[in-house]
Amino acid sequence: MVLLGVSILTTQPELTKRLMNNPRISPLIAKVWPNAIPSVEPVAPSVEAAPPEVAPTVLSYDQWLDVLKQEAVAVSAKNPERLTVLLGDSLSLWFPPEQLPSDRSWLNQGMSGETTTAMLKRLSFLDETKPQTILVMAGINDLKSGVSDEDLLTNYRTMVQTLKQKHPDSELIIQSILPHGGEAMTVEERDRLLAVSNEQIFKLNQKLATLAKEEQVLYLNLNPLFSNNEGMLRSDLTTDGLHLSSAGYLVWSTALQTFSQTQLRGAASIQTEMPPSNAEKSNGDKPTVQPETPENNPQ
Repeated sequence: MVLLGVSILTTQPELTKRLMNNPRISPLIAKVWPNAIPSVEPVAPSVEAAPPEVAPTVLSYDQWLDVLKQEAVAVSAKNPERLTVLLGDSLSLWFPPEQLPSDRSWLNQGMSGETTTAMLKRLSFLDETKPQTILVMAGINDLKSGVSDEDLLTNYRTMVQTLKQKHPDSELIIQSILPHGGEAMTVEERDRLLAVSNEQIFKLNQKLATLAKEEQVLYLNLNPLFSNNEGMLRSDLTTDGLHLSSAGYLVWSTALQTFSQTQLRGAASIQTEMPPSNAEKSNGDKPTVQPETPENNPQ
């Protein structure tokens, strides 16, 4: 079971159009905002005339928030087993539903362009849900906007403490911030991203691992799987140096499956270690997808 959360900024009409035309998502949007998707009068089939093309209305940021909120409400009413929440930015948003581990029910609350400050404001959407697991990944949009490491970590700590208070029975997992592709990036706002070094991201992830330990939640270090020899995002796993390709999501999905089977409550006692990247072989590190606990510090 997969419930796909959607959000796109008004500056991205092409992606909005993709969502509007998605047969799984458009009914939800139509329910929340009936006038968002224009209707077309049916016409008799004709070999001469092509069907009219209707440009979808671009939803505002607040309207997309309403979509996410309504989706969370729908999930809380169904109360599915093994509910797992993806809470994050566009990397989480575009996780292909068919590539998510199938042994869980998924609620995708990803938001394009999301920052930790914005995420804090919508944690209440999950108040009535009963997730078994909550996966959090955010930070790259903060960094490219000039947010300091200290402020980002403060937001993360507040987010973790709020989720722990509201969902005391849920397992909370902080996922590492992925590196970017450096000079090879073709993504918009490339220059702003280049101002954020992958070394800064690496050091910030170390601090996130420490924060996870202090807050007694889990930490999933994905970077060994996504980094090349220079510590940049592997070109075979990305579409533009920032967002992930299908192969990238497959790597992420496999890491989630392994983590679920070895680290979460009820998992097997055998701890599975993921293979290190070439970059970390060279510097002697041995990264794993193991949680940040007093017995195991992955960084």
